[in-house]
Amino acid sequence: MQTLVQIICTRGPSLRDGIVNDAKLAAHQLCVVEKQRSGRSKGWAKLHSTAPDRRGALNIEWDAATSILLCRIVNRGAARPHLILGDFIDYIFHRHRRRIEAVNIVPR
Repeated sequence: MQTLVQIICTRGPSLRDGIVNDAKLAAHQLCVVEKQRSGRSKGWAKLHSTAPDRRGALNIEWDAATSILLCRIVNRGAARPHLILGDFIDYIFHRHRRRIEAVNIVPR
């Protein structure tokens, strides 16, 4: 199962970079697993939850031309994305509230 989250932001520096380099990310039970591997497109990262009851991964990608952070939450099997999604949205509103103009959540 996948869930798409679009975070429309004000113009400015990459929100993905802000998330990946945030020292307080761990306080919201999230950690960076991978980022910008050579041979892949720029502007992406993968987050996991550090909480024991959260499953799945958050793949985030920054589109500088439109100032949109695209996030895909990927779960396997019967796992539901609501816990990791809630942690991520809580983090975004807590740490980057001034940049956010709209948040769209699309279940797939």
